[in-house]
Amino acid sequence: MQKKQQSDKPTQKDEQLTRHTEDGAEQFLTTNQGVRINDNQNSLKAGERGATLMEDFIFREKMTHFDHERIPERVVHARGEAAHGYFQVYESMAEYTKAGFLTDPSRITPVFVRFSTVAGSRGSTDLARDVRGFAVKFYTEEGNYDLVGNNIPVFFIQDAMKFPDFVHAVKPEPQNEIPQAASAHDTFWDYVSISPESTHMVLWVMSDRAIPRSLRMMEGFGVHTFRFVNEAGKGTFVKFHWKPLLGVHSVAWDEAQKISGKDPDFHRRDLWEAIESGNYPEWELGVQLVPEEDEHKFPFDLLDPTKIIPEEVVPVQRIGKMVLNRNPDNFFAETEQVAFHPGHLVPGIDFTNDPLLQGRLFSYNDTQLIRLGGPNFAEIPINRPIAPVHNNQRDGFMRQTINRSPASYEPNTVAGGCPYQAMMKQGGFTSYQERVDAHKVRGRSESFFDHFSQAALFFNSQSEPEKLHIINAFRFELGKVSRKEIRQRMLGILSQVDTYLAEKVAEGLGMPVPEVLEKPINRVRPADAGPDEYEPKSVPQQVGASAALSMANTVKDSIKTRKIAFLVAEGVDVADVSAMKGALVSAGAVVQVIAMHLGEVSGADGQALAVDQSFLTAASVLFDAVYVPGGADSATKLSTIPAAIHFVNEAYKHCKAVCIHKDAIAFLRKTALPADTPAAGLLTGNDADAFIQAIAQHRFWEREAVDDIPA
Repeated sequence: MQKKQQSDKPTQKDEQLTRHTEDGAEQFLTTNQGVRINDNQNSLKAGERGATLMEDFIFREKMTHFDHERIPERVVHARGEAAHGYFQVYESMAEYTKAGFLTDPSRITPVFVRFSTVAGSRGSTDLARDVRGFAVKFYTEEGNYDLVGNNIPVFFIQDAMKFPDFVHAVKPEPQNEIPQAASAHDTFWDYVSISPESTHMVLWVMSDRAIPRSLRMMEGFGVHTFRFVNEAGKGTFVKFHWKPLLGVHSVAWDEAQKISGKDPDFHRRDLWEAIESGNYPEWELGVQLVPEEDEHKFPFDLLDPTKIIPEEVVPVQRIGKMVLNRNPDNFFAETEQVAFHPGHLVPGIDFTNDPLLQGRLFSYNDTQLIRLGGPNFAEIPINRPIAPVHNNQRDGFMRQTINRSPASYEPNTVAGGCPYQAMMKQGGFTSYQERVDAHKVRGRSESFFDHFSQAALFFNSQSEPEKLHIINAFRFELGKVSRKEIRQRMLGILSQVDTYLAEKVAEGLGMPVPEVLEKPINRVRPADAGPDEYEPKSVPQQVGASAALSMANTVKDSIKTRKIAFLVAEGVDVADVSAMKGALVSAGAVVQVIAMHLGEVSGADGQALAVDQSFLTAASVLFDAVYVPGGADSATKLSTIPAAIHFVNEAYKHCKAVCIHKDAIAFLRKTALPADTPAAGLLTGNDADAFIQAIAQHRFWEREAVDDIPA
């Protein structure tokens, strides 16, 4: 028999596949089953401001696929570090919540806190311009409670339906996996330029908040509006804040890029060393409380995760303190395997219908199933609650519990009815009773349509140096975008926020600000919905500026854990080194002696001085301030060392405090620093108190506008 010759003629299915992959006009958005999607912007809700519905098969399919894209690394927040500690409330919050760890001031609650960047892989740098995750696991006596937040109080999107799209856009571009841990590329800015709801968050990410000096010096936020519920069942809306006792501080962008090369583990190392040295990081937990009857009194929607409540409108009450006092024993077992989930609640805390939060309640648990090998991830030691666990769940991958009961179901009689359901008065979790009476819709409340007012509020609240940093950040990021039309659209978005901002960014890009804002492509309703098409708008706010939004107003009264470099050479005045070091260390700082080589240098009196680092391994960007001690011979030798001159130039360029002993004025004249005119943060002499006061100011950003230092 002759073999039947295979035909080269394409089948009907082949033609369909070719058409759907090559002809953009035929590429309708579909589910994985080929069902065309009518609305990819909104999850299915019980009313426009209602809860997301479990029957939303489109959302669940999309999110499930996204959650399982990476094995075993986290899809987002892969680069992280963590620590153990404790939390203690100052006074009982029983008026608002029945959560035990918030009502008993004598109770000390263990915590495990993981910090992370969002976009980069596990091997990326700590100093990427990015959001920082700030996730806290409370091991309470009533079960584990996870407060899974960020160091920025808002987010890029309003509905979890868009989360896979946003993350895909900010991740490295799919064709070449470039760039790593960076948003300065076409796909990210393409996405946000046609998604105006991202505008407020983009302003935060372009600010110095996205390049913190230390994880210990950044705020944390719950992002969403949650609910406190008291014993009487009364609900109160709550926003969570973490306020660092060291203040909120950042680094310069040029500095951040250099740190990424010098020490990509900068934040991880800083956190570890602070805890090992006994300088325990501390935050106060703050809450903004809104009575339920005041839900609609604001010009924004409390359920909108792209909005804040200005602290001038609802003050932050500091209700307790968290201290991190122990490093993990094993990075993988603890930091890598810890599983957070905003759905891990305890009685007294509950959800709202924030559509981003509602989607997270599905996504986090779904992600852990694939990342940690199955449904038993709660049995991994770092995830185990201190509260006893009793249920009839069985088996599954990685099961550790050996169940002896004959009952794997409930109710039962073979095990004496155990375990029992707990009544509310016995600590049983009871969901907050909220009336739901609405049509099932894919839509978004019109109260979510204001995307520019709070972005303007944020920009207007910044100091002049902070505004300049935001402008330069946009110039840098958009300068990396190759498609002109994307840059043009983004300038149109910025023009809705602030004219000056848009003009200055446009100037740096060599482009005009568009006169008319291009109509966004994505809508919150289907394209055929007629008059209900998505129209962004601005709404007057209750305050024109908020002091809490500017880092210029943060705590500046301490130099605890600040790292100070002493530059020395043969002939240094050892007594001066000892006196200045003693004063700085007494104030809580860390001092390191830097020289041309390791070992020792000889002082002017013949006394040996131990060296901590050489110029080969040290860099100014790894320190907070610089001191050049006394000793004329030492200063003369430093004047011939290019690395020493660059070290001081660079520190000054990054607006740090620099102190030069009067014996080292000749060295000062070799640098690019102003030797004969006063300059903020530049001290000549050895006044320890004045130097300490200067270091406590963190940076002298005003120098950026007047000094152009080659470094």
